[in-house]
Amino acid sequence: MAYRECRRKQSMLNIIKHYKFWFGVSGVFALIGIIALIVYGLNFGIDFRGGTLTQVRFPDTVPAASEVRAVLIEAGFHDAVVQPAGEQSVIIRTGPQEKEEHDQLLNALIDKYQGIQEEQFTSIGPVIGKELRSKAVVQLILVSLGIILYIAYAFRKVSKPVSSWKFGVAAIVALIHDLLIVVGVFALLGHFYNIEIDSLFVTALLTVLGFSVHDTIVVFDRIRENLRISAGLELSEIINNSINQTLVRSINTSMTVIFVLLALILFGGETIRYFVLALLIGITAGTYSSIFIASPLLLVWHNWSRSRA
Repeated sequence: MAYRECRRKQSMLNIIKHYKFWFGVSGVFALIGIIALIVYGLNFGIDFRGGTLTQVRFPDTVPAASEVRAVLIEAGFHDAVVQPAGEQSVIIRTGPQEKEEHDQLLNALIDKYQGIQEEQFTSIGPVIGKELRSKAVVQLILVSLGIILYIAYAFRKVSKPVSSWKFGVAAIVALIHDLLIVVGVFALLGHFYNIEIDSLFVTALLTVLGFSVHDTIVVFDRIRENLRISAGLELSEIINNSINQTLVRSINTSMTVIFVLLALILFGGETIRYFVLALLIGITAGTYSSIFIASPLLLVWHNWSRSRA
């Protein structure tokens, strides 16, 4: 029995021992995200800043996006952004347009490319766009508060050595880490590749919050159980054992989702590509943070509190 227990402990990864390294890796990516957000900002789509979206279908081969944009610039639409959408369509985003301006845009395309058809036209005013942006921020704040309250309630019977509310705060720190990475990547994509964010991006962020906190709660729940049955062990050992006991499950669960998301990025079409990309980045970061950030943070916080007592 003693031999088997010794072998089991040797086979465990000592994740807690190297928590400074894990924090350092996260700190670098989070810092890059913050700098990108401050320096470049987010490239808001028409959902948030107002404007028009026109989708046109070509009868044969779709010309290059740069060629279509050159035609529109020649017609006076210097702010036009052109993106492929499927095999025979393109999406054109511009600032707010009156009907005459929209007709002028279509006529410029018709003169150059015979047989094109308008598939979609969407116009959103700047006031509505600003309102949507404010509501998106409120949604993220309310979801974060709800997560803290729920985790504090779910772990209410845990009082020693870690208070229940600390589980909630640790989970939120890990979630902020995940969101900073996603937002930072899209700030860079917006600056260098003119990728815009829309309401689907907010949906992706909320989905990442839910998935990431799910992974974190699985580890926290095992820590709670081990605190009850592992009296006499150091908190660092309890947390490390809990992470190892849930490590394979967390990775397997995340990998099944990641495989699906990779398939959607490759074959799912242009219209959902960046929505799926945001999910892929966020879920990958969330898996990392639930293992290497949230749980070690409980130990660091506990040691800091004890040193001040």
